[in-house]
Amino acid sequence: MEWQGGRRSGNIEDRRGLGPVGIAGGGIGAVVLAAIGYFVFGIDPRTTMEATQGLQQPAQQEGARGEVSDKEGQFVDVIETSNREVWSPIFRNEGVDYRPPEAIVLYKQATGTGCGTGQSAMGPFYCPADQKVYLDLSFWQELESRFGAKGDFARAYVISHEIGHHVQHLLGADQQARRLGARGEESGSVRLELQADCYAGVWAAHAGDASGGRIVINRADIQDGLGAAAAVGDDTIQKRSQGQVVPDSFTHGTSAQRMRWFTRGYDQGDPNACDTFSASRL
Repeated sequence: MEWQGGRRSGNIEDRRGLGPVGIAGGGIGAVVLAAIGYFVFGIDPRTTMEATQGLQQPAQQEGARGEVSDKEGQFVDVIETSNREVWSPIFRNEGVDYRPPEAIVLYKQATGTGCGTGQSAMGPFYCPADQKVYLDLSFWQELESRFGAKGDFARAYVISHEIGHHVQHLLGADQQARRLGARGEESGSVRLELQADCYAGVWAAHAGDASGGRIVINRADIQDGLGAAAAVGDDTIQKRSQGQVVPDSFTHGTSAQRMRWFTRGYDQGDPNACDTFSASRL
């Protein structure tokens, strides 16, 4: 994947030098983020609750806003800007203005969010309350070591998936998902996650043209994206972590489903093809 020539909007809030914050005794913030970790990233709520025990009440944090100087931060900026370049005309064609996320927040270990205190253990996540994406860049190492997903495009897929959740929030899909439940093969959570995968595919389909050729994505990159999607399927994670697959506890969909919906978005390049909520087959 070639991205160094991509435009940067500076929609980055860099909190990496502020130090971590937490929440005392779990609290409301822990409950909210346990739900997000479960609903958005498939993490057992107990993991998030245990990680937040004994920490201080979240402080209001505001990191430096604008362009960042390090390569990893610049990559995140380029991918967020590219998503903006892709989604703005798509929304415009529907007579609606696209509002990008308030920021992509880069942090270390823990940080205050509109949903409570974010923890690195949760992985990247989108908080609808403040419309920001939160990312501890140490997750890239976990993406490679734990999930075996390597390459810049695998990282771009993760960022675009989270921005896909922002698109869903703008369109009201997250509320629709809550009405359909948070667990199970046909749950609202699974449908929401698969749609975000499809939206990441839509971004990939248009990124080169939208950037004026500054971003180049080839078939090998798409294979990296498919590898990342497969690595975080519920069935794959459950087999690795507990030795058996329990479909009733699915939150994100199987590896095959995640690859299929990402591919659907990429091949068709049309968000209308990503309607997982009315799909009879996921």
